[in-house]
Amino acid sequence: MSPASNNAEAKTFGLFRRKRDEAPLDTRVFDLLCLTAAVVLVLHAIHLPPWLDAALMAVLALRWWQRRRKPGRAPAYLKLPLVVMLAATVIFHYGNIFGREPGSALAVGLLVLKLLETETARDAKVAVAFACFTLMAALLSDQGMVATFVVALGLLPAVASLRALQPARLPTSLPRELLPALGLLAAALPLSLLAFVLVPRLESPLWGAPPSGQARTGLSDGMSPGDFVDLLTDDRPALRASFDQGVPAPEQRYFRAYVMWHYDGRRWNSVPSGRAPVPVEAIDSIGYRIALEPTSQRVLPALDVPLEAPPNATLGSDHDITSSKPVQDPLTYELRSAVRYRLQPELDDFARRRALQLPEGFNPRALALAAQWKQAYGTRDAAIVAAALSLFHDGGFSYTLAPAPLGRDAVDDFLFGTHEGFCEHYASAFTVLMRAAGVPARVVTGYQGGYWNKLGQYLLVRQSDAHAWSEVWLDGRGWVRIDPTAAVRPERVSLGAAAAAAAAGQSEWQGAAWLRDLRNRWDVVNHWWSEGVIGFDALRQRGLLTPFGVRNTDTMTLSVLLAASSVAFALLGLAWALWRRRDEDPLRAALRTLERKLALAGVARRSSEGPQHYLQRAARALPGQRAQLDQLMRSYLDLRYAHQTPPPDPLRRFRRAVREFRPRHVVK
Repeated sequence: MSPASNNAEAKTFGLFRRKRDEAPLDTRVFDLLCLTAAVVLVLHAIHLPPWLDAALMAVLALRWWQRRRKPGRAPAYLKLPLVVMLAATVIFHYGNIFGREPGSALAVGLLVLKLLETETARDAKVAVAFACFTLMAALLSDQGMVATFVVALGLLPAVASLRALQPARLPTSLPRELLPALGLLAAALPLSLLAFVLVPRLESPLWGAPPSGQARTGLSDGMSPGDFVDLLTDDRPALRASFDQGVPAPEQRYFRAYVMWHYDGRRWNSVPSGRAPVPVEAIDSIGYRIALEPTSQRVLPALDVPLEAPPNATLGSDHDITSSKPVQDPLTYELRSAVRYRLQPELDDFARRRALQLPEGFNPRALALAAQWKQAYGTRDAAIVAAALSLFHDGGFSYTLAPAPLGRDAVDDFLFGTHEGFCEHYASAFTVLMRAAGVPARVVTGYQGGYWNKLGQYLLVRQSDAHAWSEVWLDGRGWVRIDPTAAVRPERVSLGAAAAAAAAGQSEWQGAAWLRDLRNRWDVVNHWWSEGVIGFDALRQRGLLTPFGVRNTDTMTLSVLLAASSVAFALLGLAWALWRRRDEDPLRAALRTLERKLALAGVARRSSEGPQHYLQRAARALPGQRAQLDQLMRSYLDLRYAHQTPPPDPLRRFRRAVREFRPRHVVK
């Protein structure tokens, strides 16, 4: 063939393909595109403002309704203002368009607006590609096993949309559009697992910084009454701890995060002193391992009093641990902590001044009460502590997650007015009373309690286990932990935050005991997922071949393994395709099945006999099933010769009729 004819053929093919890409979309294809966009919007809905969810869903529904009435692109005078409004609302709500949340919101909005101009196959392909990218962005907010599975299922309408764009495809029902897409996803799973294991890992992610630490955990280096109210209803896991020699008793499950010295009358703050860790005499210690969820903060919670810091972290003067960088990804570290100890047996003047600091002009009634205790008990600090605990136990105080608001003199309002609150209120008021009575005291925040998962052999600590308590310095004993909340509601320490809320009569917790237990048991699956999938980082990938004697798997080795495995998968796919090619015609395969059934009945097909004459002869040989065989013959001839490609639904009915056909008489 000459070069001129080749060029002419190429131009003809290009023109045909361009016309096909520019042809108007079928209604079923556009319906699948709308379904794809709706799935993406639903998966992102929990992370978007409700008003934005409602607005985008309304735009999507209106576009679907408009196109079913009259196909055509939306006018430019409508599209451009909508794009500007979308960008403006994202900037107004988030402050910018960069980062995970604003970027995801902008991407979802642009996907919905893309459908306003989607009218051709080329537009549809672009929309599907962008939908897959936006769908992947949902994993930046939640990479749990259930979330990953749901996002994978979200690909079904996108794959179905691409299949519907294939030329010469006849429309069928929506479930039958999605089932082949499910098969394609299942076929892609082995190669996806291979890529997950062998594609070289990056040391840091490509996307921007995550949200602020307060939004991720609720714990911060400051505390005022009411700050924990959202955190105490957050059931997300905070950390998981596994122990070398059995789980500690509930009264020892205190995980220290921040030690707060400074009080301004309303808020407690952690202000590092910059000094070396104070001495601790460990009477009994325990080794353990913590798997910490991302917090976007530097603090590393540790059981009670840690004796040393893990790598890439420092031990503060108050035995709190600070990482060298914010925890943006799941982090695992090993520690040893003292569970029975004498912390700072000798208190120097600097620490004593810090532990007795109180602002002037705040909480006069609390100061007067503390002065009475000081006059009554003198230097017997332990008696002052007991008096304060008796006040909380016998003074009509209650534990609630919905306390009344407090005024300027928050401690006075709490002690002599509302008499209700949770751990922040009790720890703050107790510490103020101690300082006013001359007893050195400070506030500690972190986590307390947890659920012991027997199957996974780890202690699950949730965000709702966040807690605040006090430490007082007693002569000869050093810093001693005092939990004033336990004086009001002992269940908070022995059974956990949920049990304390239920005992306080809060109905939202009472009816969910079985659900909490089921959720805690299910967490072992999430833990395995976090360890095996989310925690599969570059370091673990480099040790992938350690069992085979290769200590450090470099990028070149991983690339060679990936290439070899990909070729092996390609050869397996080719072999499968060649094997399946024999039965690539489902109509012919159904006829062969019918021939085998008739042969068993004594009517074998002759080599020179066509399908029509063969089935007519079989009908004469089986008079009791003549009507069935005549119908099968007519259906086969219609499917084979009346259509270029057999329609899916009639073909499906023919194959079902062949499967259900049973010869009732054996021909002699």
